[in-house]
Amino acid sequence: MQNVTLSFSQNPTVFILALLAGTIPAIIWLFFWLREDEDGKREPTGLVFLTFAAGMISVILVLPVQKLISGMALDHTTMIVLWAASEEIFKYLAFAIIMTKSPYLDEPVDYAIYLMTAGLGFAALENALYLIHPVSVNDGTVSFLTGNLRFLGSTLLHAVTSGIIGISVGLAYFKSNGSRIFYALFGIAAAIALHSVFNFFIMQKNGKDFLKVFGFLWVVTIIIMLLFEKLRRMGAYVEERTPSVI
Repeated sequence: MQNVTLSFSQNPTVFILALLAGTIPAIIWLFFWLREDEDGKREPTGLVFLTFAAGMISVILVLPVQKLISGMALDHTTMIVLWAASEEIFKYLAFAIIMTKSPYLDEPVDYAIYLMTAGLGFAALENALYLIHPVSVNDGTVSFLTGNLRFLGSTLLHAVTSGIIGISVGLAYFKSNGSRIFYALFGIAAAIALHSVFNFFIMQKNGKDFLKVFGFLWVVTIIIMLLFEKLRRMGAYVEERTPSVI
């Protein structure tokens, strides 16, 4: 990642092109998930943008943490889990910082929407960092393939794992504060587990099981879409109160 920073400082144009190429897949997924929330209420564009931007900033903040983890005397599996945990926690913090006590968290499904928005912001900048090298050497084919694989895999992964946390919290919308904390911790643990499995098979197996992992990821995506519908139905029973972010 240090090389990425040097590339940016030496040639801002390369970073801008990579940022555009990396952001487009994330924005496409963002529009998809926002459409899943079509219930007559549109989320404020400025708030969505702010949450997306916070997710991007969280990439910068998590890099030193992951560098610290890399320097520890850990086995590779533990390192993969800690990398995944750091990303999921920082994505959640990006959401929490922007949305704490927000009046727009007025339905169970909103937790999933805004957490996924933060996750996709994270994916956008992460995509850009991966694309900097192929863009800098004018390798259009590699850039196209890398961008599409991340569109299909990693970008969806970040949306799904953040969505798992958001759905967990949303399901506890009418429960006590203690229950919401438990649901949130369960969601974070599940997100870390899925993220770790994805990274393990991509890194340890040299991508050989990519199609299997990708297929499983789409199964989880379909489950999340079904849970979205459950959260929307729960929204019909929303009382005139806004629970605080955990």
